[in-house]
Amino acid sequence: MAPRALEHRKEPRSRGQAFRQSAVVRGRHQSCRRRRHHPQHSMKNMLAAFVSHVLRRIAQKSARRVLVASCNYSNDATFEIKKCDLYLLEEGPPVTAVLTRAEGLKYYRMMLTVRRMELKADQLYKQKFIRGFCHLCDGQEACCVGLEAGIKPSDHIITSYRAHGICYTRGISVQSILAELTGRRGGCAKGKGGSMHMYTKNFYGGNGIVGAQGPLGAGVALACKYKGNDEICLTLYGDGAANQGQISEAFNMAALWKLPCVFICENNLYGMGTSNERAAASTDYYKRGSFIPGLKVDGMDVLCVREATKFAGDYCRSGKGPIVMELQTYRYHGHSMSDPGVSYRTREEIQDMRNKKDPIMLLQDRMVNSKLTTVEELKEIEAEVRKEIDDAAQFATTDPEPHLEELGHHIYSSDPSFEVRGANPWIKFKSIS
Repeated sequence: MAPRALEHRKEPRSRGQAFRQSAVVRGRHQSCRRRRHHPQHSMKNMLAAFVSHVLRRIAQKSARRVLVASCNYSNDATFEIKKCDLYLLEEGPPVTAVLTRAEGLKYYRMMLTVRRMELKADQLYKQKFIRGFCHLCDGQEACCVGLEAGIKPSDHIITSYRAHGICYTRGISVQSILAELTGRRGGCAKGKGGSMHMYTKNFYGGNGIVGAQGPLGAGVALACKYKGNDEICLTLYGDGAANQGQISEAFNMAALWKLPCVFICENNLYGMGTSNERAAASTDYYKRGSFIPGLKVDGMDVLCVREATKFAGDYCRSGKGPIVMELQTYRYHGHSMSDPGVSYRTREEIQDMRNKKDPIMLLQDRMVNSKLTTVEELKEIEAEVRKEIDDAAQFATTDPEPHLEELGHHIYSSDPSFEVRGANPWIKFKSIS
């Protein structure tokens, strides 16, 4: 054997030494196992993993914000928009629209919020947190956002039962809307209005009777003219309601008295489950005013809706009387939550509209391609919107319901309290303004 090998050869161990060394090793392994499975040690590992995850998420968000901040954005961009069809008008809205970066981000956030809010309402309805009627407007986001962008906050709006989007753009929070849908005290109508009856300053609902808002909108416009405050009223109704007689009566009075009223038909192609071709002798709803000028607008393009609304508002403010505006749009859901929406139209038709004319995707593509924003920045907005909707839904499902004693409250805005009879003469409620 080589001398070097002899230098490294270990001396033979006795049986007792081997046993003692083996016991020491076993003791170390057992000690390690005890430490590994000790509850306090496991809790420390879990806490360390959680902190590491949070810090990693914060670092990722910070990196994205740095990336967004370092981008060289355009301040504004000009886009071509679809020309409106005109009736009894020599000229119409412009065929180009300027969009600033701030406006684009605002419109994108608002439309995305309406979309996510409606999808959350769908979920809450299926979970039976929302009961009764519920009409969703996802797909029609360009209408409510574009209309609000084209008027002043002091102007007035009244609409049909498909009102959630208008409620939000008029200033009601997502939390108040969802809480109203679930019938909670934190709702915008204290949980007593539900899906079809929400109100806020200069917004008069949410009306459950088909077409009933037509004469009411003309009345609001009459008040605007009487006060001489240069305000207008947007009166919205659907293509199904366009066949109601009270809409024609409202047209007549508004034209006779030259009221500053913009009658707006949201034509989503179907009145409940009936296509407008089967229900209307004429589907040119912008011409239905007969003696009132009108224009047909691409209701899937928020810029087109905005410019047309500005044009119609200026027309009414000039003292020329009412104008009719038809918004060609599309709803992705059925008429209401009780309507699956695919018995009178195909799934392929719905998907084709989503792929080719979705209002949110159209705005996103325009902004990204013109360097008004980046995909990363829009993802940040989407994450913030998702959190806002989730937090609002959490509130809407945990906030208490109104007390029975409050049933008679708020019948009048400013009256002394009085008793209200219940379902029988022995039940009394107190009305407090």
